[in-house]
Amino acid sequence: MNTRSARRPGRLFWKFFLSQWLGMLMTLVVVTTYFHLSGHEPPPHPRGEALLFGVVPVVPFTTGVIGMLLTSAGLAWYLSRPIRHLSWALHQVADGRLETRVQHRMGGRDDEIVDLAGDFDRMARQLQQLTESRQQLLHDISHELRSPLARLQVAIGLVRQDPASAEPMLDRIERESQRLDALIEELLTWHRLEAGAAVPPPSRLDVVELLQAIADDAHFEAQARGQAVRLDAPVEFVAQVHGELLYRAYENVIRNAIKFNAPDGEVLVSARVDAAGQWLTCTVEDRGRGVPVDMLGAIFQPFARVAGSDNVQGVGLGLAIAQRAFALHGGRIHAERREGGGLRMVMALPRGELYPG
Repeated sequence: MNTRSARRPGRLFWKFFLSQWLGMLMTLVVVTTYFHLSGHEPPPHPRGEALLFGVVPVVPFTTGVIGMLLTSAGLAWYLSRPIRHLSWALHQVADGRLETRVQHRMGGRDDEIVDLAGDFDRMARQLQQLTESRQQLLHDISHELRSPLARLQVAIGLVRQDPASAEPMLDRIERESQRLDALIEELLTWHRLEAGAAVPPPSRLDVVELLQAIADDAHFEAQARGQAVRLDAPVEFVAQVHGELLYRAYENVIRNAIKFNAPDGEVLVSARVDAAGQWLTCTVEDRGRGVPVDMLGAIFQPFARVAGSDNVQGVGLGLAIAQRAFALHGGRIHAERREGGGLRMVMALPRGELYPG
């Protein structure tokens, strides 16, 4: 806690108190001065002569002073008490106690200070959620890095024990090295997007042409799995976008659909332009196991895993990067369960300038 505040408690109370009391006292001084300078006398006491303080009767004067003191003290306490609560809460948060809340300490008040307390609670709640998510992210990153490193160590150990196994172990080491490289690249990309780091200026390009290139590459690779990727899109949709980020976003979603699709299934990529010609909505549909309803939003979190997907290769950042990339363009992405089984990813992109990160 701030030691200066601790040494001088109630400063605001005394400021409120003295300002109110002095204001009322000045009113009495002005009235007394008026009677004195004008030569007028105050109205006579109904029962005859009364004790006077100059030209002011003592009893009303004393009563007024006492009333001023009580009124000033009550008003000062009413105004300073919630501010002391806010100060206490700020010190608690500054000390790392992010679970601190203050609005419930305001009692039955209904004024701007209570609104400020509500804003403080929302801020503290958001800080707590962000801190917890960062801690979880660090835990997930360490886990994701530890697994390929452990397999690398095992492969190196086996080569040392049996030099004859060098060839297959070198293949294993190469795969794990590539996985680590991909993970680090995805982490750097996601961090830059999440932190709002500067990206090169956007340029005008045909998003449908971009989708066509991604779908062609994905179809070529999917054939090895007995799958197919089909694109149904308009002739063109020229927009002001960051091509590299948008390419990665669409590619991550389409490749994700191929990974989780049913064997010999088809991934359908369709795009439609709204009536005003300002939004391109792209959907990617597969016939995989789908995602539970309670996980439809969570799959966009870094390293989110759906039950039964542990054996599927992937870094676990693709959808998180896609979500952030569309948000940077002022667009959005969400997941839906597909009727008949599978998952539908819906991505909406506006035709316009990049939004600030």
